[in-house]
Amino acid sequence: MPMRTEEQPTAIAAMCLRRTFKGGIEAVRDIDLAVSAGEVFGFLGPNGAGKTTTVRMLCTLLPPTSGSATVAGLDVVGDGAAVRRSIGVALQEIGLDPVQTGRELLELQCGLYGITGRSGRERAAELLELLGLTDAADRRTKTYSGGMKRRLDLASALVHSPQVLFLDEPTTGLDPASRLTVWDEVRRINASGTTVFLTTQYLEEADKLCDRVAIIDDGRIVAEGTPERLKAEMGHDVVSVSLNGADPDATQSALAGLPGLERVMPEPGALALYVADGANSIAEIVRRLDRDRIEVGAISVARPSLDDVFLNATGRRLEGQEQSQEAEQ
Repeated sequence: MPMRTEEQPTAIAAMCLRRTFKGGIEAVRDIDLAVSAGEVFGFLGPNGAGKTTTVRMLCTLLPPTSGSATVAGLDVVGDGAAVRRSIGVALQEIGLDPVQTGRELLELQCGLYGITGRSGRERAAELLELLGLTDAADRRTKTYSGGMKRRLDLASALVHSPQVLFLDEPTTGLDPASRLTVWDEVRRINASGTTVFLTTQYLEEADKLCDRVAIIDDGRIVAEGTPERLKAEMGHDVVSVSLNGADPDATQSALAGLPGLERVMPEPGALALYVADGANSIAEIVRRLDRDRIEVGAISVARPSLDDVFLNATGRRLEGQEQSQEAEQ
């Protein structure tokens, strides 16, 4: 992953960005953002948190209710046309004509950006090669797999070599192999100098790809930083106690006052204990449960993950993590 420096210019900036829909529904609430040029920035959160609304405002597809934002140094309201010429966008909905071939689609997209004739054909062929679609270039897109369609959508967003690339949940619905392929393409695109703004609900995706992440919940940013720093700031281990039918209140009461215990977070069928020294706390946890004759299931200890950061900030797990794990089983 490219090294970042403090001197790099800002590619995306937002100040007090807000979007309110009819009925007073506040989808985005006073968001502040600063994304450096050349960065892979992750916007992490559950469905309905405000990720897509934020992207649509930054891409000029939706006007902010209040606040301001710039992309590639251009105001998203006052310089919308210039912003659109500077960015590439791949939204959740893949808009491909099923009867076009991959080559035809890319050559058409090139033409929309004024890259015509031989230059357009060469650029389309270059992108097909870059994203591993040359062998399927002359097949109709309706025959493409989900992963191939996603890669073709990425290619169409890159025809004009954008300064900033917005990817809105680019791997949702993909199988694990296709997801890894898209990850590789994102890394390759970023290595060429393109700033990538990536929304996702997959924790591993954010951890593997992003230089920094912002966690959004209910329209507000609740945590921001590098994945490593966010996890380190937790300052403790996470001990998971599977209740296996045990009463959660009685279990939590038995563990009250555990040495080094900072916080207990109830979860479905389990308790998450944030403990200064997880490994050395296991024996005391077992002793206290045995004392109160509480039978639980497995007890495990781990270093904090981004999911623990999200749980600590919001009081619940991130739903996309469960979906990701199920897809990989």
